Amino acid sequence: MKIFSKIKIICILSLLLFLYVTVCAFSYAKAISTDLSQNVFRLHVIANSDSTEDQNLKYKVRDNIIKYMNSISLDCSNKEEAIKVAYEHIDDFKQIAVDTIKNEGFDYDVTVNIGNFKFPTKTYGDISFPAGFYDALKIEIGSAKGQNWWCVMFPPLCFVDVSSGIVPEESKQELQNNLSEEEFALISDNKNPDIQFKFKLLELFANNDILTAKK
Repeated sequence: MKIFSKIKIICILSLLLFLYVTVCAFSYAKAISTDLSQNVFRLHVIANSDSTEDQNLKYKVRDNIIKYMNSISLDCSNKEEAIKVAYEHIDDFKQIAVDTIKNEGFDYDVTVNIGNFKFPTKTYGDISFPAGFYDALKIEIGSAKGQNWWCVMFPPLCFVDVSSGIVPEESKQELQNNLSEEEFALISDNKNPDIQFKFKLLELFANNDILTAKK
């Protein structure tokens, strides 16, 4: 009986420890996911299809949208200001996309929305953002059945050439200015085992729809 009682106590304590660790992990992941979502404004462009022509068209639209957003958001110091500017110019975004499509010889319609959308884990050069819900400008071209393209509009990480695998230092600095030390380390330090574990923890909760950062 004594052995049975000891085993029972050990099982109960183990269960309580597991629950405690799980709650702590969830609380951490939710806090980080929410903070990242509150400080980042992203761009999401979806091509009409996966054909080479439609994918190339997607990049043309992307480039012109980024160029315009950069020109109207130079004075934005936080995400809220960037979103406000985007809302004020949402019709311009659509017109730019429509004009780009027509200039390339296509006649696809365009849908433009600003909202809170689910994103997968995405790497921009040497910066990685975990999966989760983020505020974003979404541009859907035609049937919007092609591959997606993502970037970060604020802080501005929308650079076209990612072949070097390095985000410009000025972009990193602005990103660091808008995030906590822990958050910046989480998305930029992919060599630290502790940071890697935390990143995977965030992915685990987000990919299984356990986090509820969505507005």
